[in-house]
Amino acid sequence: MPKRPVSACAAGLAALVASLSAAPALALQTAAPSALDLALHGEDPAWSITADLTTEIGPRPAGTEREAAARRWAVARLKAMGFANVREETYDMRTWVRGEEKAWLTAPFLPQSLAITALGNSGSTGAAGFEGDVVYFAGFDALQAAPDAAVKGKIVFIDNQMKPTQDGSGYGYYGRGRFQGPNVAAKKGARAIVIRSIGTDNHRNPHAGVTNFDDGVKPIPAGAISNPDADLLVGQLRRIEAGAAAPVPLRMKLLLTPRDLGQQKSGNVIAEVPGSDTHASPVILACHLDSWDLATGAIDDAAGCGIITAAARHVMTAGQPRRTIRLLWAGAEEVGAFGGQAYFDAHGKERHAVALESDFGADRIWRVDFGLPDSAKPLADRIAAALAPLGVTRGRDRAGGGADIGALVAAGVPAIDLQQDGTRYFDWHHTPDDTLDKVDPVQLRQNVAVWTATVASLANSSDTELP
Repeated sequence: MPKRPVSACAAGLAALVASLSAAPALALQTAAPSALDLALHGEDPAWSITADLTTEIGPRPAGTEREAAARRWAVARLKAMGFANVREETYDMRTWVRGEEKAWLTAPFLPQSLAITALGNSGSTGAAGFEGDVVYFAGFDALQAAPDAAVKGKIVFIDNQMKPTQDGSGYGYYGRGRFQGPNVAAKKGARAIVIRSIGTDNHRNPHAGVTNFDDGVKPIPAGAISNPDADLLVGQLRRIEAGAAAPVPLRMKLLLTPRDLGQQKSGNVIAEVPGSDTHASPVILACHLDSWDLATGAIDDAAGCGIITAAARHVMTAGQPRRTIRLLWAGAEEVGAFGGQAYFDAHGKERHAVALESDFGADRIWRVDFGLPDSAKPLADRIAAALAPLGVTRGRDRAGGGADIGALVAAGVPAIDLQQDGTRYFDWHHTPDDTLDKVDPVQLRQNVAVWTATVASLANSSDTELP
């Protein structure tokens, strides 16, 4: 999105401050007004982290030297900001990297190139590529229901058509074409699979993302094409069906040459704001440091790391909290949440008061969902009251956390979801457009204010409210 003019940013902040000043006194007191004042009027660490990480490091593919450089960068930045116990916690993981990526529709019409990117863990076509007949499926369910004979030896195409929603709820449904489609196609004997990108834009930018194959299933070449190129492919199919061309199959030539590098190092970066009560369990704030390699990973998830770190910094600056606040900048989220699992393996037996994650871009937070014990109802009420002046409503869903805290939440750790507006998110998600200009500074600061109010309340909660 184009950058907003300074006057628009100032007007947005003025409205935010005005709404906050009208808040009930109890809400302001509970939400630590000095920390909120820092979030609304002070320095903007979230913006500087997002801008500096994307500018100085750029893409951060999991298991690569670029991700390792990002960890070194993060350790230095967090130490300079005054956080304690800053360290890397590394682990080994299988690492996949992309190679050449080209595709063409070759017949029965004149050849046309397609904008394509390989899905993570895709197999290779070999250096020469290959050409094959395309078989169409409207969605994942249609592929799953198809007889093997309809798929064997073909290039499968899945025509996912995701629509924008505020909560991003279509991603899980349409995403099955990417998450599971290649595995199903491989089992049915397909030679390759190409999907319409899991995205809501109309740019000629394909959306990357990981897929997985079951043990014993040989990975087949798997790619995503941009939405306009998917429209072109479907348009050619319709013309063949209508008799505008000879009744022959649509054909595609595919060249994808990714490589599996075997076991490589990835890792998490941990930092803390020490609490005054060493016996109280910590509050965990998570983001992920890695990104896909097509862009600089600004909304996914440099902004998330900026948001949680800025909130923790504001609380720390306002005064020592009762509970320790622990930051988890997780590695290797994009390719399977390996960092979140590694954190759980290392720390899962420790007590945790509550876990939160920011990994849905940088647009405004509009809803809060709680997954807290019954004893924490007064705490949830205080947080909801503090967030209402910031334009955040209380949801009815139980918080489920995100990928990097998923193992903790599954083990029973309470969670809170600060739900961001995802209407624009899947226009840029996993594409070459995930760049700094897509981050709106006004909405980013609203995120930080909401997180600061929430974290201040959580970090000063009693043992009767949280474990």
